[in-house]
Amino acid sequence: MGKQEDAKFIGEILVEAGLITESDLKAALEKQRQSERFICSILAESGAAKEENILAYLSSKLGIPYIKIKERQIPQYLFNKMPMRFAVHYKTIPLELKGDLLTVAMFNPLDIHILDDLRSLLGLEVKAVLVSEKDIEEAISKYYGLGAETLDKIAQPGQSQEEPAQAKVEDLSIDNGASIITFVNQILSEAIKEKATDIHFEPYEDGLNVRNRIDGVLYDMSVPEAINKIYPLIVSRIKIMANLDITERRLPQDGRIKIKLGNDELDLRISIMPTIFGESVHIRILSPYFFLELDNLGLMPDDLKLIEEMLKKPHGIILVTGPTGSGKSTTLYACLSKINLPGVKIITIEDPVEYQLKGITQLQVSPKIGFTFSQGLRHMLRHDPDVMMVGEIRDYETAEIAIRAALTGHLVFATLHTNDAAGAVTRLMDMGIEPYLLASSLECLIAQRLVRLICPNCKEKFIPKKETLEGLKDFKTMGSDFEFYQGKGCQECRFTGYKDRTAIYEIIRVTDTLREMIMNRSSSQQIKQRAILEGMRTLAQDGFQKVLAGKTTIAEVLRVTREEGI
Repeated sequence: MGKQEDAKFIGEILVEAGLITESDLKAALEKQRQSERFICSILAESGAAKEENILAYLSSKLGIPYIKIKERQIPQYLFNKMPMRFAVHYKTIPLELKGDLLTVAMFNPLDIHILDDLRSLLGLEVKAVLVSEKDIEEAISKYYGLGAETLDKIAQPGQSQEEPAQAKVEDLSIDNGASIITFVNQILSEAIKEKATDIHFEPYEDGLNVRNRIDGVLYDMSVPEAINKIYPLIVSRIKIMANLDITERRLPQDGRIKIKLGNDELDLRISIMPTIFGESVHIRILSPYFFLELDNLGLMPDDLKLIEEMLKKPHGIILVTGPTGSGKSTTLYACLSKINLPGVKIITIEDPVEYQLKGITQLQVSPKIGFTFSQGLRHMLRHDPDVMMVGEIRDYETAEIAIRAALTGHLVFATLHTNDAAGAVTRLMDMGIEPYLLASSLECLIAQRLVRLICPNCKEKFIPKKETLEGLKDFKTMGSDFEFYQGKGCQECRFTGYKDRTAIYEIIRVTDTLREMIMNRSSSQQIKQRAILEGMRTLAQDGFQKVLAGKTTIAEVLRVTREEGI
């Protein structure tokens, strides 16, 4: 039978079973004539019936097993038996080899022509099982590499590899056929789907690594080996999208791309560096519409109440500290969103502007033309702001202007790179800021880190090792009737046991006692110890509270706090 006959035969079986109607079948057959897709996928997409119900019924009616590929791990050696070009062309995946009998997954196992071709090409007896079309496409990407079908077509003679002129907004959902454009779009789309924050293209002597940073951890991305041959074209495509010089391969370049995926628009920050084995590309994915409400940041109730009190201050500085990627910007935006009211004038200066907030005037620094944080701050003061935000305090001039703005009646938010909250004081002193200025202007110091949450899909109880618990500070004083959890590892969390992240905090309210210590140039350790006596929880202690709440694990808290114990 041909594809149309197969579709009609399958459709009639489903009508007879009462799973679909005659009109459903007629509409699906018309679409199938135009696209030549599998009739069951078309019926499922139209909402006529659930694909799982359709395939399960066909399996019982035709006597062909129906399986779910996601629930099994396929041995790697099978993919040497079936080359990528066969899997892509026939849309099939090898599942099992017993002697000379190869079991393959197909979404249309009635297509005897494909089975005959595979027998001839592979020199094996071939048996088919029923699998959904979507599962096969995902399996091809997983085992042969993302974009395998596109790369297979690009490699065929006569395929165009020319790049069009740059568009203002790149729409990733547009199908440009088998081209470099499509392949790059597939990589970007997959990264966004996986909620990655960064994509790394890393050329080495023996090939190319593509890695995505998901929940703060880098994961290798499965891509076909053929990507090594076209990598220069991929770099050129990214340069064109970012409006960079495609002929310059010896110097670093930075740029940005605005993309559209469905109804969402995102900004990509591009950084390209020359290495001894080619150009290394880093892509930072920024969603201008994504930010969390203050209530959803992971703050403990008393810390949330403290920050809300700080936001009511008419003037002073609120500093958020932590390494790159610790969520400082998200916390600041949540704070600004809370006080973004019609009667409040808010201006920010950032590098880059990560999120766009309505009602807030946002500036972006541009060192190439001399527009720095300090210069922007001076001009911001002339626009009569009530609240100001400085993306990062990097030097004495920026710090000094921010502090004087706080002393002259402005509420100032800023970030700083220090290991803990108390370290912000000594860092500013090291920059040259006088202690009396700090003591007069500082209102709140916040340090934070991001920890991964236990995957809710595979969460299970477990008992930590005795020596682990004995090494944790404060554990003995808190009792022992606690239940600990971990993620077993599943498809949903990439078998890591973690999915999504939350923040842990260390918050210092600058009291009169602490102001006096700052005036006396006390060390950061002395300030921290005094803050603890006044009720501050350290990063590790806040993390342990989330461990006891069953949100994360001891190992994860120790990973980000780098402390010997809690």
